[in-house]
Amino acid sequence: MTQTAVHVLLVEDNPADVLLTQEAFEEAHFPHLLSHARDGVAALDLLRGPQAIRPDVILLDLNMPRMNGLELLDILKEDEGLRAIPVIVLTTSRAESDIWRSYNLHANAYIPKPVSIAEFVDVIKTLGNFWFQKVLLPHTPSEP
Repeated sequence: MTQTAVHVLLVEDNPADVLLTQEAFEEAHFPHLLSHARDGVAALDLLRGPQAIRPDVILLDLNMPRMNGLELLDILKEDEGLRAIPVIVLTTSRAESDIWRSYNLHANAYIPKPVSIAEFVDVIKTLGNFWFQKVLLPHTPSEP
């Protein structure tokens, strides 16, 4: 059985974390396509622009310039065409207020970024196992 590649949009402003995420996905050996946006404004450009992408999952950092992750999450979940895309918050913040606000804005999961590289790879493998192998994701927009 051939596994379909999952399209992941990583919304992250830290170049080191982008590289770490790319390496973790490669090490996890999940068929994937990884797109990247540096902040919420760039993410919306990718999702709504003239050559809009439709990722299967969004990995979202919270602390970013121009438009932070919570602002983007609010916009995504208000948009009829984008709200069905699962959003996984992957951030350094462990603030209770950020956790509550993320779930109130309908994040699908909230994961604090691990400190070590090995733990980070383990998180990506766990995410991949659940979101890419167990969960059925809508691969095309559909009417409710």
